[in-house]
Amino acid sequence: MTPTHESQKSSDAFEQVFNALKQIMVSNLVGLTVLHDEPGKYYLLTNALNKNKQPIWFGGVEIKKNYVSYHLFAVYCAPALMGKMSESLKKRMQGKACFNFKSVDEELFKELAELTVACREAFKSMVFV
Repeated sequence: MTPTHESQKSSDAFEQVFNALKQIMVSNLVGLTVLHDEPGKYYLLTNALNKNKQPIWFGGVEIKKNYVSYHLFAVYCAPALMGKMSESLKKRMQGKACFNFKSVDEELFKELAELTVACREAFKSMVFV
């Protein structure tokens, strides 16, 4: 079964979104461990362990059916970081630590990059990184 023209355009757009968001994660890799690095899925872990002796998740990027998700666990662990987010970025949130995108948004991606650095610093101060 071949994809329709519309689904191929969506797939190409999601690939572009994924690659741009993955670059944000990759630029924050120091002190973190890659859990998944495969097409459409990139996850990072901290080197700290939770109470169940499992690595604490830093974040990740994943292509889903209807959008690309950018997970940033420190937003959940350090909710004060949300106070610095624009309303536009908050509107992209699903749940407590996930942002969804269907297309590249340079302005929001720049803000997300800054937030990711702040999250990394928050985790560093919590001795997770």
